[in-house]
Amino acid sequence: MKLSFLHLRGIGGQLAALVVASILAIHLIFATAFLVQRPDQSEQPGDRGHAQLASAIQLLGAAPASERQRLAADIARAFPQFGIESVAPGSAPVAGEADGRALHDLNRRLGNAYRIIALDRHGDTQRIAITLPDGTIISATLRADRQGPPFFGGPWMMTLLFAVISMTLLGLWAARALTAPLSAFAKAAESFSLDGTASLLPERGPEEIRSAAKALNRMRERITSLIDDRTKVLAAISHDLRTPITRMRLRSEFIEDEALRSRMLGDLDQMRAMLESVLSFLRNDGKLEPMTLVDIATTLQLVADQFADMGHKIVYDGPPHVTIMARPDDLHRAITNLVENAVRFGGEVKIHLSTSPQTVVIDVEDDGPGISDLRKQIVLEPFMRGDDARSMDESSGFGLGLSIARAIVEAHGGTLRLNDRQPHGLIVRIELPACGPATE
Repeated sequence: MKLSFLHLRGIGGQLAALVVASILAIHLIFATAFLVQRPDQSEQPGDRGHAQLASAIQLLGAAPASERQRLAADIARAFPQFGIESVAPGSAPVAGEADGRALHDLNRRLGNAYRIIALDRHGDTQRIAITLPDGTIISATLRADRQGPPFFGGPWMMTLLFAVISMTLLGLWAARALTAPLSAFAKAAESFSLDGTASLLPERGPEEIRSAAKALNRMRERITSLIDDRTKVLAAISHDLRTPITRMRLRSEFIEDEALRSRMLGDLDQMRAMLESVLSFLRNDGKLEPMTLVDIATTLQLVADQFADMGHKIVYDGPPHVTIMARPDDLHRAITNLVENAVRFGGEVKIHLSTSPQTVVIDVEDDGPGISDLRKQIVLEPFMRGDDARSMDESSGFGLGLSIARAIVEAHGGTLRLNDRQPHGLIVRIELPACGPATE
Protein backbone atom coordinates (compact mmCIF):
# COMPACT_ATOMS: atom_id res chain seq x y z
CA MET A 1 0.00 0.00 0.00
CA LYS A 2 1.41 3.34 -1.03
CA LEU A 3 1.54 5.94 1.76
CA SER A 4 0.46 8.89 -0.36
CA PHE A 5 0.11 11.17 2.64
CA LEU A 6 3.91 11.06 3.09
CA HIS A 7 4.39 12.54 -0.39
CA LEU A 8 4.73 16.28 0.26
CA ARG A 9 4.16 17.18 -3.40
CA GLY A 10 0.55 16.01 -3.19
CA ILE A 11 -2.50 17.53 -1.50
CA GLY A 12 -2.66 14.79 1.14
CA GLY A 13 1.00 15.25 2.07
CA GLN A 14 0.67 19.01 2.34
CA LEU A 15 -2.42 18.72 4.54
CA ALA A 16 -0.69 16.16 6.76
CA ALA A 17 2.37 18.41 7.08
CA LEU A 18 0.14 21.36 7.93
CA VAL A 19 -1.64 19.43 10.70
CA VAL A 20 1.65 18.17 12.17
CA ALA A 21 3.21 21.63 12.08
CA SER A 22 0.13 23.12 13.76
CA ILE A 23 0.17 20.53 16.55
CA LEU A 24 3.88 21.06 17.19
CA ALA A 25 3.41 24.84 17.25
CA ILE A 26 0.59 24.59 19.80
CA HIS A 27 2.62 22.24 22.01
CA LEU A 28 5.57 24.62 21.86
CA ILE A 29 3.34 27.57 22.82
CA PHE A 30 1.84 25.77 25.81
CA ALA A 31 5.24 24.43 26.97
CA THR A 32 6.70 27.94 26.86
CA ALA A 33 3.76 29.34 28.84
CA PHE A 34 4.14 26.55 31.42
CA LEU A 35 7.83 27.26 31.90
CA VAL A 36 7.19 30.98 32.27
CA GLN A 37 4.29 30.69 34.71
CA ARG A 38 5.56 27.58 36.65
CA PRO A 39 2.22 26.55 38.19
CA ASP A 40 4.02 23.62 39.91
CA GLN A 41 5.82 25.97 42.34
CA SER A 42 4.28 25.88 45.82
CA GLU A 43 5.50 29.37 46.71
CA GLN A 44 3.99 31.90 44.39
CA PRO A 45 5.78 35.25 44.09
CA GLY A 46 2.53 37.05 44.84
CA ASP A 47 1.80 35.71 48.39
CA ARG A 48 2.43 39.25 49.86
CA GLY A 49 4.72 37.96 52.70
CA HIS A 50 2.23 35.51 54.23
CA ALA A 51 4.91 32.85 54.64
CA GLN A 52 7.23 35.25 56.54
CA LEU A 53 4.35 36.47 58.74
CA ALA A 54 3.39 32.90 59.57
CA SER A 55 7.02 32.08 60.46
CA ALA A 56 7.26 35.15 62.70
CA ILE A 57 4.01 34.23 64.55
CA GLN A 58 5.12 30.63 64.99
CA LEU A 59 8.45 31.90 66.36
CA LEU A 60 6.60 34.06 68.91
CA GLY A 61 4.29 31.17 69.81
CA ALA A 62 7.22 28.87 70.50
CA ALA A 63 9.24 31.44 72.48
CA PRO A 64 9.04 31.59 76.33
CA ALA A 65 6.79 34.32 77.73
CA SER A 66 9.81 36.11 79.24
CA GLU A 67 11.54 36.39 75.86
CA ARG A 68 8.41 37.13 73.77
CA GLN A 69 8.45 40.93 74.32
CA ARG A 70 12.08 41.26 73.23
CA LEU A 71 11.56 38.90 70.26
CA ALA A 72 8.47 40.85 69.13
CA ALA A 73 10.49 44.08 69.18
CA ASP A 74 13.24 42.47 67.10
CA ILE A 75 10.67 41.17 64.54
CA ALA A 76 9.01 44.61 64.39
CA ARG A 77 12.38 46.21 63.59
CA ALA A 78 13.20 43.57 60.94
CA PHE A 79 9.72 43.45 59.40
CA PRO A 80 7.97 46.75 60.07
CA GLN A 81 5.36 45.99 57.41
CA PHE A 82 3.88 43.26 59.64
CA GLY A 83 3.02 45.75 62.42
CA ILE A 84 3.22 43.05 65.15
CA GLU A 85 2.02 44.37 68.55
CA SER A 86 0.95 42.81 71.82
CA VAL A 87 -2.72 43.05 72.85
CA ALA A 88 -3.36 43.86 76.51
CA PRO A 89 -4.76 40.91 78.46
CA GLY A 90 -8.52 41.15 79.05
CA SER A 91 -9.29 43.34 76.00
CA ALA A 92 -11.37 41.33 73.53
CA PRO A 93 -10.71 42.25 69.90
CA VAL A 94 -13.73 43.27 67.83
CA ALA A 95 -14.18 41.25 64.65
CA GLY A 96 -14.58 43.09 61.36
CA GLU A 97 -14.77 42.43 57.64
CA ALA A 98 -12.43 39.60 56.68
CA ASP A 99 -10.42 38.88 53.55
CA GLY A 100 -11.24 35.19 53.25
CA ARG A 101 -8.44 34.19 50.92
CA ALA A 102 -5.63 35.88 52.87
CA LEU A 103 -6.91 34.58 56.23
CA HIS A 104 -7.35 31.11 54.84
CA ASP A 105 -3.80 31.13 53.49
CA LEU A 106 -2.35 32.33 56.83
CA ASN A 107 -4.47 29.89 58.83
CA ARG A 108 -3.29 27.04 56.64
CA ARG A 109 0.32 27.97 57.31
CA LEU A 110 -0.14 28.37 61.11
CA GLY A 111 -2.20 25.27 61.80
CA ASN A 112 -5.01 24.55 64.28
CA ALA A 113 -3.01 25.67 67.36
CA TYR A 114 -3.48 29.34 66.40
CA ARG A 115 -6.78 31.22 66.22
CA ILE A 116 -7.11 34.21 63.89
CA ILE A 117 -9.69 36.98 64.22
CA ALA A 118 -10.16 39.60 61.48
CA LEU A 119 -10.23 43.19 62.73
CA ASP A 120 -10.64 46.47 60.82
CA ARG A 121 -9.66 46.69 57.17
CA HIS A 122 -8.06 49.55 55.20
CA GLY A 123 -7.59 49.16 51.47
CA ASP A 124 -5.56 46.06 50.73
CA THR A 125 -4.33 45.69 54.36
CA GLN A 126 -6.20 44.24 57.32
CA ARG A 127 -5.45 44.12 61.04
CA ILE A 128 -5.81 40.66 62.56
CA ALA A 129 -5.61 39.27 66.05
CA ILE A 130 -3.80 35.96 66.58
CA THR A 131 -4.24 33.89 69.70
CA LEU A 132 -1.03 31.99 70.42
CA PRO A 133 -1.10 28.42 71.80
CA ASP A 134 -0.60 29.70 75.38
CA GLY A 135 -3.51 32.18 75.06
CA THR A 136 -1.44 35.34 74.43
CA ILE A 137 -3.01 37.64 71.83
CA ILE A 138 -0.99 39.66 69.38
CA SER A 139 -2.04 41.83 66.44
CA ALA A 140 -0.49 42.09 62.99
CA THR A 141 -1.09 43.60 59.62
CA LEU A 142 -2.07 41.19 56.88
CA ARG A 143 -1.76 42.28 53.30
CA ALA A 144 -4.47 40.93 51.00
CA ASP A 145 -3.58 38.64 48.12
CA ARG A 146 -3.20 40.20 44.74
CA GLN A 147 -6.24 39.66 42.59
CA GLY A 148 -5.51 37.08 39.97
CA PRO A 149 -5.63 38.17 36.35
CA PRO A 150 -9.09 38.15 34.81
CA PHE A 151 -10.11 35.07 32.89
CA PHE A 152 -9.84 36.76 29.51
CA GLY A 153 -6.48 38.32 30.40
CA GLY A 154 -4.83 35.38 32.05
CA PRO A 155 -1.80 33.72 30.51
CA TRP A 156 -3.69 30.55 29.59
CA MET A 157 -6.45 32.46 27.87
CA MET A 158 -3.92 34.54 25.96
CA THR A 159 -2.08 31.37 24.98
CA LEU A 160 -5.30 29.76 23.81
CA LEU A 161 -6.26 32.89 21.88
CA PHE A 162 -2.86 32.96 20.21
CA ALA A 163 -3.23 29.28 19.29
CA VAL A 164 -6.70 29.88 17.80
CA ILE A 165 -5.44 32.84 15.76
CA SER A 166 -2.45 30.83 14.54
CA MET A 167 -4.66 27.89 13.53
CA THR A 168 -7.06 30.26 11.76
CA LEU A 169 -4.25 31.89 9.79
CA LEU A 170 -2.80 28.50 8.88
CA GLY A 171 -6.24 27.30 7.81
CA LEU A 172 -6.79 30.36 5.63
CA TRP A 173 -3.38 29.91 4.08
CA ALA A 174 -4.08 26.25 3.36
CA ALA A 175 -7.50 27.04 1.89
CA ARG A 176 -6.01 29.75 -0.32
CA ALA A 177 -3.13 27.57 -1.47
CA LEU A 178 -5.36 24.60 -2.31
CA THR A 179 -8.44 26.37 -3.70
CA ALA A 180 -6.64 28.95 -5.85
CA PRO A 181 -5.86 26.37 -8.57
CA LEU A 182 -9.51 25.24 -8.50
CA SER A 183 -10.64 28.84 -8.98
CA ALA A 184 -8.21 29.08 -11.87
CA PHE A 185 -9.84 25.96 -13.36
CA ALA A 186 -13.27 27.59 -13.21
CA LYS A 187 -11.96 30.83 -14.73
CA ALA A 188 -10.20 28.92 -17.53
CA ALA A 189 -13.39 26.98 -18.31
CA GLU A 190 -15.43 30.21 -18.44
CA SER A 191 -12.91 32.00 -20.67
CA PHE A 192 -12.39 29.03 -23.00
CA SER A 193 -12.72 30.03 -26.64
CA LEU A 194 -11.64 28.72 -29.99
CA ASP A 195 -9.99 31.93 -31.15
CA GLY A 196 -6.72 31.15 -29.36
CA THR A 197 -6.74 34.29 -27.21
CA ALA A 198 -7.22 32.49 -23.88
CA SER A 199 -3.93 31.57 -22.20
CA LEU A 200 -3.18 28.08 -21.00
CA LEU A 201 -3.85 27.14 -17.40
CA PRO A 202 -0.63 27.43 -15.34
CA GLU A 203 0.62 24.02 -14.22
CA ARG A 204 1.66 24.68 -10.62
CA GLY A 205 0.62 23.67 -7.12
CA PRO A 206 0.30 20.17 -5.66
CA GLU A 207 0.88 17.18 -7.92
CA GLU A 208 -2.84 16.45 -8.29
CA ILE A 209 -3.55 20.04 -9.31
CA ARG A 210 -0.71 20.02 -11.84
CA SER A 211 -2.00 16.77 -13.35
CA ALA A 212 -5.50 18.22 -13.65
CA ALA A 213 -4.11 21.41 -15.26
CA LYS A 214 -2.16 19.37 -17.80
CA ALA A 215 -5.24 17.31 -18.61
CA LEU A 216 -7.36 20.44 -19.06
CA ASN A 217 -4.78 22.06 -21.34
CA ARG A 218 -4.56 18.88 -23.44
CA MET A 219 -8.36 18.73 -23.63
CA ARG A 220 -8.49 22.34 -24.85
CA GLU A 221 -5.91 21.53 -27.51
CA ARG A 222 -7.89 18.48 -28.64
CA ILE A 223 -11.15 20.44 -28.83
CA THR A 224 -9.51 23.23 -30.81
CA SER A 225 -7.90 20.72 -33.15
CA LEU A 226 -11.23 18.92 -33.59
CA ILE A 227 -13.06 22.14 -34.49
CA ASP A 228 -10.29 23.15 -36.89
CA ASP A 229 -10.42 19.75 -38.58
CA ARG A 230 -14.20 19.97 -38.88
CA THR A 231 -14.00 23.40 -40.49
CA LYS A 232 -11.27 22.26 -42.88
CA VAL A 233 -13.25 19.17 -43.93
CA LEU A 234 -16.43 21.14 -44.54
CA ALA A 235 -14.51 23.84 -46.38
CA ALA A 236 -12.94 21.19 -48.59
CA ILE A 237 -16.33 19.61 -49.24
CA SER A 238 -17.78 23.01 -50.11
CA HIS A 239 -14.92 23.74 -52.46
CA ASP A 240 -15.29 20.35 -54.14
CA LEU A 241 -19.05 20.79 -54.51
CA ARG A 242 -18.69 24.11 -56.28
CA THR A 243 -17.19 22.40 -59.31
CA PRO A 244 -20.11 19.97 -59.97
CA ILE A 245 -22.58 22.76 -59.20
CA THR A 246 -20.90 24.93 -61.83
CA ARG A 247 -21.00 22.04 -64.35
CA MET A 248 -24.67 21.47 -63.58
CA ARG A 249 -25.38 25.17 -64.16
CA LEU A 250 -23.69 24.98 -67.54
CA ARG A 251 -25.65 21.90 -68.52
CA SER A 252 -28.87 23.48 -67.29
CA GLU A 253 -28.44 26.27 -69.82
CA PHE A 254 -29.05 23.70 -72.60
CA ILE A 255 -32.44 22.69 -71.24
CA GLU A 256 -35.01 23.82 -73.79
CA ASP A 257 -37.94 23.91 -71.37
CA GLU A 258 -37.83 27.43 -69.93
CA ALA A 259 -39.74 26.57 -66.74
CA LEU A 260 -37.64 23.48 -66.03
CA ARG A 261 -34.42 25.40 -66.69
CA SER A 262 -35.47 28.18 -64.31
CA ARG A 263 -36.30 25.74 -61.51
CA MET A 264 -33.03 23.88 -62.03
CA LEU A 265 -30.98 27.08 -61.87
CA GLY A 266 -32.90 28.20 -58.76
CA ASP A 267 -32.11 24.91 -57.00
CA LEU A 268 -28.43 25.23 -57.88
CA ASP A 269 -28.31 28.81 -56.60
CA GLN A 270 -29.94 27.65 -53.38
CA MET A 271 -27.36 24.90 -52.97
CA ARG A 272 -24.54 27.39 -53.44
CA ALA A 273 -26.12 29.81 -50.98
CA MET A 274 -26.47 27.00 -48.47
CA LEU A 275 -22.79 26.15 -48.74
CA GLU A 276 -21.84 29.79 -48.28
CA SER A 277 -24.09 30.07 -45.18
CA VAL A 278 -22.62 26.98 -43.59
CA LEU A 279 -19.07 28.20 -44.18
CA SER A 280 -20.02 31.62 -42.81
CA PHE A 281 -21.39 30.00 -39.67
CA LEU A 282 -18.25 27.91 -39.22
CA ARG A 283 -15.97 30.90 -39.73
CA ASN A 284 -17.67 32.54 -36.75
CA ASP A 285 -15.83 30.02 -34.51
CA GLY A 286 -12.45 31.13 -35.84
CA LYS A 287 -10.22 34.07 -35.07
CA LEU A 288 -12.03 37.13 -33.72
CA GLU A 289 -11.15 40.57 -34.94
CA PRO A 290 -9.78 42.98 -32.31
CA MET A 291 -12.05 45.27 -30.33
CA THR A 292 -12.11 48.90 -31.36
CA LEU A 293 -14.17 52.04 -30.83
CA VAL A 294 -17.31 51.80 -33.00
CA ASP A 295 -20.09 54.30 -33.65
CA ILE A 296 -23.00 51.88 -33.38
CA ALA A 297 -25.53 54.51 -34.45
CA THR A 298 -23.68 55.05 -37.73
CA THR A 299 -23.55 51.29 -38.31
CA LEU A 300 -27.31 50.96 -37.84
CA GLN A 301 -27.95 53.88 -40.19
CA LEU A 302 -25.68 52.31 -42.80
CA VAL A 303 -27.52 48.97 -42.64
CA ALA A 304 -30.88 50.73 -42.88
CA ASP A 305 -29.73 52.73 -45.94
CA GLN A 306 -28.42 49.58 -47.65
CA PHE A 307 -31.74 47.77 -47.35
CA ALA A 308 -33.69 50.91 -48.24
CA ASP A 309 -31.68 51.17 -51.48
CA MET A 310 -32.86 47.63 -52.30
CA GLY A 311 -36.48 48.79 -52.09
CA HIS A 312 -37.36 47.74 -48.52
CA LYS A 313 -39.30 49.92 -46.10
CA ILE A 314 -36.91 50.42 -43.21
CA VAL A 315 -36.27 53.34 -40.86
CA TYR A 316 -33.75 54.08 -38.11
CA ASP A 317 -34.88 55.66 -34.81
CA GLY A 318 -32.23 56.74 -32.33
CA PRO A 319 -29.45 59.20 -31.53
CA PRO A 320 -27.10 60.20 -34.35
CA HIS A 321 -23.94 58.97 -32.58
CA VAL A 322 -23.31 56.33 -29.89
CA THR A 323 -19.79 54.99 -29.41
CA ILE A 324 -19.00 51.59 -27.84
CA MET A 325 -16.15 49.08 -27.85
CA ALA A 326 -16.96 46.36 -30.38
CA ARG A 327 -15.79 44.32 -33.37
CA PRO A 328 -17.11 46.40 -36.28
CA ASP A 329 -17.31 43.73 -39.00
CA ASP A 330 -18.92 41.14 -36.72
CA LEU A 331 -21.42 43.64 -35.36
CA HIS A 332 -22.35 44.81 -38.89
CA ARG A 333 -22.83 41.18 -39.90
CA ALA A 334 -25.12 40.45 -36.94
CA ILE A 335 -27.33 43.50 -37.59
CA THR A 336 -27.49 42.66 -41.29
CA ASN A 337 -28.66 39.11 -40.52
CA LEU A 338 -31.41 40.39 -38.23
CA VAL A 339 -32.62 43.01 -40.71
CA GLU A 340 -32.51 40.44 -43.52
CA ASN A 341 -34.81 38.15 -41.53
CA ALA A 342 -37.09 41.09 -40.69
CA VAL A 343 -37.55 42.24 -44.29
CA ARG A 344 -38.10 38.64 -45.42
CA PHE A 345 -41.13 38.14 -43.16
CA GLY A 346 -42.36 41.73 -42.63
CA GLY A 347 -43.39 44.64 -44.80
CA GLU A 348 -41.94 47.44 -42.67
CA VAL A 349 -38.87 47.30 -40.43
CA LYS A 350 -37.77 49.69 -37.72
CA ILE A 351 -34.32 49.80 -36.07
CA HIS A 352 -34.45 51.49 -32.66
CA LEU A 353 -31.39 52.43 -30.56
CA SER A 354 -31.48 53.49 -26.91
CA THR A 355 -28.70 53.92 -24.35
CA SER A 356 -28.17 53.89 -20.60
CA PRO A 357 -25.02 54.28 -18.47
CA GLN A 358 -24.54 50.49 -18.40
CA THR A 359 -26.08 49.11 -21.62
CA VAL A 360 -26.84 49.87 -25.26
CA VAL A 361 -30.16 48.40 -26.50
CA ILE A 362 -30.84 47.71 -30.20
CA ASP A 363 -34.37 46.68 -31.28
CA VAL A 364 -35.05 45.33 -34.79
CA GLU A 365 -38.85 45.37 -35.22
CA ASP A 366 -40.96 43.95 -38.05
CA ASP A 367 -44.71 43.68 -38.68
CA GLY A 368 -44.63 40.07 -39.87
CA PRO A 369 -46.43 37.04 -38.40
CA GLY A 370 -43.99 36.74 -35.51
CA ILE A 371 -42.81 33.56 -33.77
CA SER A 372 -44.73 31.54 -31.19
CA ASP A 373 -43.41 31.39 -27.64
CA LEU A 374 -42.70 27.67 -28.00
CA ARG A 375 -40.34 28.27 -30.92
CA LYS A 376 -38.57 31.42 -29.74
CA GLN A 377 -35.74 29.48 -28.15
CA ILE A 378 -35.64 26.84 -30.85
CA VAL A 379 -35.07 29.24 -33.74
CA LEU A 380 -31.92 30.54 -32.05
CA GLU A 381 -30.28 27.15 -32.60
CA PRO A 382 -28.33 26.47 -35.83
CA PHE A 383 -30.34 25.23 -38.85
CA MET A 384 -33.68 25.85 -37.11
CA ARG A 385 -36.14 28.06 -38.99
CA GLY A 386 -39.18 29.94 -37.78
CA ASP A 387 -41.62 28.09 -40.00
CA ASP A 388 -42.79 24.61 -39.09
CA ALA A 389 -42.37 23.31 -42.61
CA ARG A 390 -38.93 22.02 -43.49
CA SER A 391 -39.23 22.72 -47.20
CA MET A 392 -37.06 25.44 -48.70
CA ASP A 393 -38.13 28.04 -51.19
CA GLU A 394 -36.87 31.39 -52.38
CA SER A 395 -38.14 33.21 -49.26
CA SER A 396 -36.91 30.78 -46.62
CA GLY A 397 -33.46 30.80 -45.11
CA PHE A 398 -31.24 28.07 -43.76
CA GLY A 399 -31.77 28.74 -40.07
CA LEU A 400 -28.34 30.28 -39.46
CA GLY A 401 -28.97 34.03 -39.39
CA LEU A 402 -30.24 34.23 -35.80
CA SER A 403 -27.64 31.71 -34.62
CA ILE A 404 -24.78 33.73 -36.08
CA ALA A 405 -26.19 36.97 -34.68
CA ARG A 406 -26.57 35.49 -31.19
CA ALA A 407 -23.02 34.08 -31.24
CA ILE A 408 -21.64 37.50 -32.22
CA VAL A 409 -23.66 39.30 -29.54
CA GLU A 410 -22.58 36.85 -26.83
CA ALA A 411 -18.95 37.23 -27.93
CA HIS A 412 -19.40 40.95 -27.17
CA GLY A 413 -20.67 40.13 -23.67
CA GLY A 414 -24.29 40.92 -24.57
CA THR A 415 -27.60 39.09 -24.88
CA LEU A 416 -30.10 38.54 -27.71
CA ARG A 417 -33.80 37.93 -27.01
CA LEU A 418 -36.95 37.53 -29.09
CA ASN A 419 -40.03 39.50 -27.98
CA ASP A 420 -43.54 39.88 -29.37
CA ARG A 421 -44.58 43.11 -31.10
CA GLN A 422 -48.10 44.43 -30.78
CA PRO A 423 -50.43 43.93 -32.54
CA HIS A 424 -48.28 41.48 -34.49
CA GLY A 425 -44.68 41.03 -35.47
CA LEU A 426 -41.36 40.33 -33.79
CA ILE A 427 -38.83 42.40 -31.87
CA VAL A 428 -35.25 41.13 -31.77
CA ARG A 429 -33.59 42.90 -28.84
CA ILE A 430 -29.81 43.14 -28.44
CA GLU A 431 -28.32 44.39 -25.17
CA LEU A 432 -24.62 45.23 -25.27
CA PRO A 433 -22.38 46.54 -22.49
CA ALA A 434 -21.77 50.26 -22.87
CA CYS A 435 -18.02 49.64 -22.34
CA GLY A 436 -17.74 46.40 -24.27
CA PRO A 437 -17.21 42.91 -22.77
CA ALA A 438 -15.53 42.52 -19.42
CA THR A 439 -12.62 40.56 -20.85
CA GLU A 440 -10.92 40.96 -24.15
